Amino acid sequence: MSKSGIKVFAPASVANVAVGFDILGFALEKPGDEIIIRDGREPGLVITEITGAGGKLPYNIQKNTAGYAAYRLLEHIGETKRPLEMEIHKKMPFGSGLGSSAASAAGGVFAVSEFLRTGLSKYDLLKFAVEGEQIADGDFHADNVGPSLLGGMILIRDNKTLDIKKLHIPHGIYVAVIYPHLEILTRESRGILKTEVKFNDVILQQGNLAAFVAAMYTSDYGLISRSLQDVLVEPQRAHLIPHFFEMKEAAMSAGALGFSISGAGPSMFALCDNSIKAEAVIEKAIKLYADKKLTINTYLSKINHEGAIRY
Repeated sequence: MSKSGIKVFAPASVANVAVGFDILGFALEKPGDEIIIRDGREPGLVITEITGAGGKLPYNIQKNTAGYAAYRLLEHIGETKRPLEMEIHKKMPFGSGLGSSAASAAGGVFAVSEFLRTGLSKYDLLKFAVEGEQIADGDFHADNVGPSLLGGMILIRDNKTLDIKKLHIPHGIYVAVIYPHLEILTRESRGILKTEVKFNDVILQQGNLAAFVAAMYTSDYGLISRSLQDVLVEPQRAHLIPHFFEMKEAAMSAGALGFSISGAGPSMFALCDNSIKAEAVIEKAIKLYADKKLTINTYLSKINHEGAIRY
């Protein structure tokens, strides 16, 4: 039997983007996950190897985000008995707030679709990828999976119907990401959020989101900066991240347009209008957390317009 197969890469993502809880997210150039698909030896999809996960991920395709997303696609096309083998190579940390489970789900379904030459578009695959990630966090939302699969910055009008729009990205936008070495699971981070918020805060957040979208299309960096203010979720989650407000102050002093929590945290992101400012944010982060004796990883990235790719 031939062992030839294909390899795909699905990138990390930043969800919420301060003003769009569960409805806004963008893809990074790195880190990300690699998925390999090849013909199998026995009927059905089998996960044969998982690396970089420290034994934390199940091999059961019904419980694995990459495996289940791919399985839902196979159900859709009537190929659940097709012999297939999947390898999952995790290149990003768990519980980091960078969409680790989403990258696996996006990569899994995209790899199978490419290998079987289904002819389905990435948008056609989105539902299956979201169902895969749902295993990890229990909610059906595409703010990580959408960017990881489709690339760019994704606005989701409605998660249930996956009514989405890819936003315009102004020239020169860079992202600085800071990942402190601690794990915050999405389920737990969602659990601390209040079920009711102040009406006036909702009005302010709506204004910030609407202005942010308008500013992206008009390349109005001043309006982007004024709009990136999360009054709903960041105040409730900031205490989970060591020295969050110190880091935010340092990032803004370095010229960032805005700074907030990436997804459920603990990763943080700074949106900047050029690479020099993004590099300055990273330099400040390295110094701040070294002084605090805390280990971090940093990533400097443009917004990734491609999403999941075959390579």
